[in-house]
Amino acid sequence: MNEFISRIKLFIKVLASLANPIIFFRLNYKNLLDQLILIGPNSLLITMVTSFFISLVISLQIVKEFLYLNATELVGSVLAISFIRELSPVLTSIIVIGKVGSFFTSEIATMSVTEQIDALFILGINPINYLLLPRIFAILLMLPILNLFSLFTSFMSSSFICFIIYSIDPIFFFQSLFYSFLYLDICKSLLKTIIFGIFIAIVSCVWGMTTRGGSKGVGLSTTSSVVTSLLFVFILNFFLSYFMFSSVVSSFELL
Repeated sequence: MNEFISRIKLFIKVLASLANPIIFFRLNYKNLLDQLILIGPNSLLITMVTSFFISLVISLQIVKEFLYLNATELVGSVLAISFIRELSPVLTSIIVIGKVGSFFTSEIATMSVTEQIDALFILGINPINYLLLPRIFAILLMLPILNLFSLFTSFMSSSFICFIIYSIDPIFFFQSLFYSFLYLDICKSLLKTIIFGIFIAIVSCVWGMTTRGGSKGVGLSTTSSVVTSLLFVFILNFFLSYFMFSSVVSSFELL
């Protein structure tokens, strides 16, 4: 219970730090650059490979039903809505949780149990400014970019499978890809990933900072942070989807 309370207090403290504009002047930009390089290039390949095969499966399941209904002109728009609004931001966030969030938690947790964070306090260095904020801003900057790469990969793989299996011309596919609110939905999708990134980064770092109990505590904190981050993403995804995309006008009326 004490550990849970300390995590909630630190979580709120970090959120308050993000709301303070002065924090940008105290940010360690060299550390931020290191984290950006760590997150972006190292996560890009797995993000694109995962998006490629997931979109192949989704296309296989959806396109044949629309061909059966003789609604080929809706194939691109339906797939675009699925990828932009739900699949791409959630899938990219899950990948970042598993690859980056778990790494942040275990790294900071190891520093905590070996008293390296206490040494920062002795040196007069604020661990939130030095350790947490560069990692949080790195995820906030890179997660939307990874989401864009995921979307691009999904569109390309869908057009590929539609051409190879269902003989749908790629030009026709990309023409049907555009619908009235396409660019607005992309902006909302990026906003989704930013909100996801805030909670993923803070949970990963806070769980690491509050780790106690040696190597066993590091493992428990890493597992707990991954599970908590996934729960945050799934719960937030419902509310964000409801408030962002639940419009009185049906998406198919806007095609």
